[in-house]
Amino acid sequence: MAVQEFNRNEAATNHVAVIFGVTGLVGKELARRLILKSKWKVYGIARNPESIPIRNPNFHFISCDLLNPIETRKKLLFLQDVTHIFWITWASQFPLDSQECSEKNKDMMSNALNAILPTAKALKHVSLQTGMKHYISLEGPFDHKVRYYNEECPRISSTSHNFYYDLEDLLKERLAGKVAWSVLRPGLLMGSSTRTLYNFMGGLCVYGAICRHLHLPFVFGGTRECWEETCIDGSDARLVAEQHIWAATNDATSSIDGQAFNAINGPSFTWKEIWPALCVKIGVEVPENMLVEDFWFEIGMADKKTVWKEIVIKEGLVQTEMEDLANWAFLDMLFRCPFKLLGTRDKADRLGFTVKYKTLNSILFWIDLMRGEKLIP
Repeated sequence: MAVQEFNRNEAATNHVAVIFGVTGLVGKELARRLILKSKWKVYGIARNPESIPIRNPNFHFISCDLLNPIETRKKLLFLQDVTHIFWITWASQFPLDSQECSEKNKDMMSNALNAILPTAKALKHVSLQTGMKHYISLEGPFDHKVRYYNEECPRISSTSHNFYYDLEDLLKERLAGKVAWSVLRPGLLMGSSTRTLYNFMGGLCVYGAICRHLHLPFVFGGTRECWEETCIDGSDARLVAEQHIWAATNDATSSIDGQAFNAINGPSFTWKEIWPALCVKIGVEVPENMLVEDFWFEIGMADKKTVWKEIVIKEGLVQTEMEDLANWAFLDMLFRCPFKLLGTRDKADRLGFTVKYKTLNSILFWIDLMRGEKLIP
C-alpha cells in the first residue's frame, strides 16, 4: 500500500500510532485493537512480516532493521504525523543481560528516535514495554521467600547489564521533560506469534500436539516448587495491549517524568492447579503422574522437528518450523526457575485500570485463537 494512499483519510485521524515490534505477542494485539478504534491509524515496524499479516486500510507495515541507522532514517523519516510511539521490541539475537545486548537495544531505540523526534511535532506519548525481570538479576542471589514487587522497587545493582534500565534512561534523556512516557512490565506473556523468542503459548501447544500425535504423556517437566507454588504472574497479550492504550491516552497516567506499571493478569495460579484442564483442552489424557522432574523439554523435544512437519502437513496448518513457535530452553527455564517473580498491580488498579484475566482462561483463549489461525491443530 502506498503511503500516499494510506494518508488520504489523514484529516479524519486524531491519533497516529507507530508500533515497534508489531509482529510480537503484544504488538500484534495492540495493532488489532487500535485499528478497530475510530480516528486511529497505525504504522507497524518489524524486520519481517508475520506469517498471518494484518490487512486493514488503517494499518501500514514497514519492514525495517532498526540496528541500521541509515535504513531506519530513510524508512521512518516521513512519520511526521505520529502522536503515539509504542516500543515493544528488543534485539533478542544477543545474549540476555550482556553488555552487547544493552548496547544494541539502546542503539535500536536511538536510531528510531533520531528518525522520528525531529519532525514529529504532534508526539504526545511514548510507551515502553519491558518486563518483570526489571526487579531481578539473572546472576542472583535469589530471594526464595515470596516477594511481591511494586513499581517503586529500586533497580538491582549487578555486574550484569539489564537493558530495561538503559531504555528507560534513554527515553528520559531524549524526551527531556517535553513528552509524556510510560513503562509497562508484564510477566509471562500469553499471545500468538511466530516471531517471538520467548513464546510460551507456542511451545506449550507444539509440545501438546506432539504428545497427542505420538501418544506420549503430557507431563510437566520441572521442579516440584515450580509445580506446587505460585512462582510467576501471567500476562495476557490482550490485557497488556489495553494497558498500553490506557497508559498512553489517560490523563491520570500521563507524566513527563515517566510512569511505570506492572502489567499482569491479577489472580495468581499454580501449574498444578491448571495442568489437568490443559490436558483436556489439548486433547491428551491426564497422566497419572503429571510432574516428572527429570523430563527436560530441550532434550525430550530435540529430535521432534520431523514430527512437527508431519503434523503441519497432516492437519493442513500454516507452514512453520518447530522453532518458529517453540523455544524448549525457555520452557525448561520457566518450569525450573530458581526464583519467584511476582508483582502487585495496586498502582494500575488505583488509577482505574480494571482489565483482569485468570491465567487458565488466558491460555484456553489463545489455544482457540491459534487453532483459528491454523498455527496448531
